[in-house]
Amino acid sequence: MDVKITTAMPDTSESAADKARLLQRASNDGAGLTDKQRQQAKKVSLDFEALLTGMMMKSMRATVGKDKLTGGGHGEEIFRSMLDQEYANASVKRGGGLGIAKIIEKDIIRQESRKIAPKIDHQE
Repeated sequence: MDVKITTAMPDTSESAADKARLLQRASNDGAGLTDKQRQQAKKVSLDFEALLTGMMMKSMRATVGKDKLTGGGHGEEIFRSMLDQEYANASVKRGGGLGIAKIIEKDIIRQESRKIAPKIDHQE
């Protein structure tokens, strides 16, 4: 059995560099996305961060003992869960949060702009 290994040199022509710059520019600034798409990306990223923060608060609350003053019970568990989620939503909406939403938003915009970016001809 004879295996041949071939190495291809990257295309260093000026047109390939121009295409790479065009693709990078499109993926960095989110060119071609509408305001509605940007708003949707922001909303999704904020919702995800709020959900993640709420899950963290739920886990932290599980490490603390039960409150003897209020008596506990199923109703209190539901109330505490809803209250923690609202705390998480409020912290994210006010811009405090963990800072994850901005990173996720940028990544969503970058991925969506790649879908819109002009097709690059790989055969030159």
